[in-house]
Amino acid sequence: MVLTLTLTLLIEGYTQHMFGFQDDGGNPPQGPVDQVPTSVENGGPVISAGGAKPVSLTPPAHTVVLTFDDGPDPTWTPKVLAALERHHVPATFFLVGTGVTAQPDLVARMAKDHDELGLHSFTHPYLPSLPGWQRTMEMREDQLAVAGAAGVTSNLFRPPYSSGADAVGNADWATMRQLGKLGYLTVLVTQDSEDWQKPGVQKIVRNATPPGSTGQVILFHDAGGDRAQTVAALDTLIPRLKARGYRFQTVSQAFHLADANLPSSTGEHLLGVGLLWLLKGAVWGLDALDVLLLVAGLLGILRAVISMIAAAKHRREARKEWGAPVTEPVSVIVPAYNESAGIEATVRSLVASDHPVEIIVVDDGSSDGTADIVEALGLPGVRVIRQQNAGKPAALNTGIAAASHEIVVMMDGDTVFEPDAVRHLVQPFADPQIGAVSGNAKVVNRRGLLGRWQHIEYVVGFNLDRRLFDLARCMPTVPGAIGAWRRAALVRVGGVSEATLAEDTDLTMAIWRDGWRVVYEEKAIAWTEAPASLGALWRQRYRWCYGTLQAMWKHRGAARQSGAAGTFGRRGLLFLLLFQVLLPLLAPLVDVLSVYGLVFLDPVHVLLLWCSFLLVQVVTGTYAFRLDGERLGPLWSLPFQQFVYRQLMYLVVVQSVATALSGSRLRWQRMERYGSHQEPPLSPASGARG
Repeated sequence: MVLTLTLTLLIEGYTQHMFGFQDDGGNPPQGPVDQVPTSVENGGPVISAGGAKPVSLTPPAHTVVLTFDDGPDPTWTPKVLAALERHHVPATFFLVGTGVTAQPDLVARMAKDHDELGLHSFTHPYLPSLPGWQRTMEMREDQLAVAGAAGVTSNLFRPPYSSGADAVGNADWATMRQLGKLGYLTVLVTQDSEDWQKPGVQKIVRNATPPGSTGQVILFHDAGGDRAQTVAALDTLIPRLKARGYRFQTVSQAFHLADANLPSSTGEHLLGVGLLWLLKGAVWGLDALDVLLLVAGLLGILRAVISMIAAAKHRREARKEWGAPVTEPVSVIVPAYNESAGIEATVRSLVASDHPVEIIVVDDGSSDGTADIVEALGLPGVRVIRQQNAGKPAALNTGIAAASHEIVVMMDGDTVFEPDAVRHLVQPFADPQIGAVSGNAKVVNRRGLLGRWQHIEYVVGFNLDRRLFDLARCMPTVPGAIGAWRRAALVRVGGVSEATLAEDTDLTMAIWRDGWRVVYEEKAIAWTEAPASLGALWRQRYRWCYGTLQAMWKHRGAARQSGAAGTFGRRGLLFLLLFQVLLPLLAPLVDVLSVYGLVFLDPVHVLLLWCSFLLVQVVTGTYAFRLDGERLGPLWSLPFQQFVYRQLMYLVVVQSVATALSGSRLRWQRMERYGSHQEPPLSPASGARG
């Protein structure tokens, strides 16, 4: 889809922005003329340059050929046509392909009225400055556009920015030779009305009036600016020349040529129609993308502003106590499958907790001796339960069934808790309405660029988004790395479900729907390993995103419920839909449009816009880091994050949505462990430099 969009915009950009009209009429300098045949330089305006010897034709006496360049134009071409019809004279129109694609009905009207159609290239460039293949393409696309609009082809061609035969230079002649071999006749002019200068009606009439009784090919314009003087001049000039005995003919008629406009073949007509629709679709698509870009920008800014305001308010309210201190012991469940790299650090961090804990390690059929490592530690208060591999939800349910206490803490086997993490995590349970509590997860392996990017993402997500969710009472996920649950709530919702790949999100939504409240405790800090390669990161986020979509669909009924469930459904699900599904789906379009703007529009404007969005991210990132007591150093990598990490995250959402819509089933994908926890790290607040 992105490739198709990119190609479409490339076509639109080339046709609409690569070249433009020079309404001042200034032509490029003539240059050397030593290669131009004398018969051409001193000959007539119609030149056949395809053969071994060029042929030049001069118009007969008392003959006027009215020619119009640069059209069609939706305003002025109809007025020119009306003037010609009033005086019953034909003309030859040299059409620009981009104008044809925009006004196909006008071109069809010209052909129907027996006006002659010629080609003026597709985008109106100075053809001698282009490579040969591009000249051929310019003419081919112009020909197809005319075939699609009027059902005819033309062998007449007028180079943009041309004048008379005496102004042909070597570069112009090379172009005429190339196109002559393709079967085109070059039509130059003998008199220039100079209407492009807008000198006044009478001056245009004088410029276009033939001297004596000579035949003339006269140049006018029906596009490229205000052509009111041109229309008025025609109403004066034509009657005057008729009174002098002049006849008005097309190029083919005046020079006794075969009809220049022949019916196009079925294939050319269909290709032409396809080209018209492609470019029309590109214009419509670009208009739609402009709207989507505005929507995406507003959503991004709105999210940033709301998140920062909510975070500030949440920080003030977080200083309040939940109630009487919660001091009773809790059960900590550690589901473990092949966690030998980090399980020792995980268990030791729990034993070091300043809150009484029961530690239950559920070995889910590990093949790397995870359970043996834990048992060999011989630490007090640690139990190991072995089971055949059944998946993380089953391991958690085993731990819940074996738990001795009403409050249950769940964590991942690669996570290390701060000594006070459990104590802070369970304090909100002083409120009997609380069913679950989310802690604050931090990235431990943050030294590389990928680690820094994930570190930034975690800090911003936990310190802005989760504070907003908490304040709005719509927390969608208690992370698997650090979360606490009321056992009664877990039992009422049937434990941890295997229906989705995001079991933590699914369980959190189920708790909401059962009428409980879910909150965030930022002082409960855990350190977790993040993927150390792009492939591992993709697999992890793909599972998370796909699982979240599953959970959103499973719990979509929450939006129709009342109480806490309805509040979560109407706020939380809407937030996820807007900012974690729709906004990422629009993000690749923003990148494509940015490249489009750099290539075809004003790059300074695009860069300023891009820098504005980056500034918003820097401001929000800085605020989140300040809230979390983190050093600002990693934020230097934010600009580089825009070119790799951001696209990866957005494409994960695109693939997840595509997978969900196709009905495919994604299997669980376990992340590789690296053993990053050499020892339990300190929180930033206690002086760690992380």
